[in-house]
Amino acid sequence: MKTIIIYFFVFFSVLQARELGQTEITTEEGIEVYQKEKYYLLKKNVKIESDNFKLTAQNVKAHFDKDLYDITDIYSEGNVIFESNQGLKVLGNEVDHNVKKEKIHVRGKGSFLQNKNFTMFSDGSIEINNSSGEFKLYGLNSKLITNEIKIIGEDIKGNYVIVDGENIVQQLNVEDKTQVNIQTETSNMYAKKAKFNKQKNIMELFENVLIIRDNESISGDYAKMNTLDESYFVKTNKTKRVKAILEKTDE
Repeated sequence: MKTIIIYFFVFFSVLQARELGQTEITTEEGIEVYQKEKYYLLKKNVKIESDNFKLTAQNVKAHFDKDLYDITDIYSEGNVIFESNQGLKVLGNEVDHNVKKEKIHVRGKGSFLQNKNFTMFSDGSIEINNSSGEFKLYGLNSKLITNEIKIIGEDIKGNYVIVDGENIVQQLNVEDKTQVNIQTETSNMYAKKAKFNKQKNIMELFENVLIIRDNESISGDYAKMNTLDESYFVKTNKTKRVKAILEKTDE
């Protein structure tokens, strides 16, 4: 096994603990450095630990700018686990990480990304730009969970902003060929398509709409909900009929 400590230059070290400002890389099949192309390859059971992040994977390709320490992009494959000192955790079969632009793309079954106030799952792909706040989940079993809401759908797009240190979802567009599911503390909503606008506090549902809350169940073709007080209205275009089921409870 080879251990490499990177800081301005590379050297081999045996049983030397990583110091502040250094990056420690451990591999089973060594490192290949391509100075002209400005990238290096790390092969088999790779472990990287720096002041800012920890990464484990089977294989890693890292692009650099001025020197080996100045990493711009990292491509990892094979049981990838990435953790940053800012609370970001990523799991996936393939992970592209643009360090300079703060972009992360996770691919493969069981893809996972956790970033402070929200968690993302997908058996397809997860993309997030931490500088712009834009994100996209696509594929089977795609899920976005925050402290306030849970979104399930094949295609989830949106953006978030940081308010008082918390990641707050501002816009959401969700679609699914069969059914989107949106769950809040008090409501369970279904549709083929949903839109959310945090600034207007409006949630819209389109096609095969079903809203279940407390002892009521209302279905139609379109619904619009105020997410502050959860007041809503439902209308229909196809059957020209809105269906409501109310169940009386004994107190």
